[in-house]
Amino acid sequence: MDKARRLNHIFGHDGKTIIVALDGFGFSDHTDGVDYSVKNVKNLVKYGLNCALVTYGQAQMFEKELVDVPIVLRVDGNASIFDSSVPTTHRFFDVTDALKLGADGVVCMPMPGSKYPGAEIASYQMISDLAKQGQIWNMPVLAETLPISYAVQKDDPHTNDPHYIATAARLGAEYGADIIKTRFTGDIESDKKIVQNAKRPCVALGGPKTDNKTYFEYVHNLMEAGVKGIACGRNITQDPNPVGKVAALSAIIHEGKSVEEALKVYNTVQSEK
Repeated sequence: MDKARRLNHIFGHDGKTIIVALDGFGFSDHTDGVDYSVKNVKNLVKYGLNCALVTYGQAQMFEKELVDVPIVLRVDGNASIFDSSVPTTHRFFDVTDALKLGADGVVCMPMPGSKYPGAEIASYQMISDLAKQGQIWNMPVLAETLPISYAVQKDDPHTNDPHYIATAARLGAEYGADIIKTRFTGDIESDKKIVQNAKRPCVALGGPKTDNKTYFEYVHNLMEAGVKGIACGRNITQDPNPVGKVAALSAIIHEGKSVEEALKVYNTVQSEK
């Protein structure tokens, strides 16, 4: 299979995507809602989901549920599972494992500017190794480029600074990534600069856990800035109505509808109990 075909599985016909991030078990002990979402992922696809980001174990455990769902394999994980700040990551899988599982892509988390000894250079080696494998096997590589650290740190404003985010995004592209997943600010002009600097299709990290109106406004601004979609975890998996959430996000991302229209969709489409 060529790379363009796999990319067309990750993105919709409009070149945009909604990815549900189900890889929380590799990064945190706070995983409420993940199993429910993966068991019901086909229903999410029905309402606009394009792809699921999964761990190696999930791809095996939920093979039946995921059989018709495009998946991206998470190849790295938190090196300290009970530290929710994710001090550093380590790679456990690679492109050959993704091929065996029938995945359409791989994702890892480079951390430009990491303060942990050796973590930054190791993350660059990880993304470059995957990019070289991806070139051989026609496998898209998604780089989740997060400046300084996984967590936004109050004592280090660089973690949420558009200049640092844009620099980190470009590094992902320079080391060979096909897609960039990163933070965005919600400010249209700042986010345009991040997108332009990345030189690759960008998808947004799930974003702040907040009320629906505020979140839909954030996503609407991302679309205005040229972001190609979102890769969303808890804002879908921990929502009391995950199917309605995906349907509402699809209204904004795939149909270009307003925040008010998305809110109506959310309240109309209900998840099965």
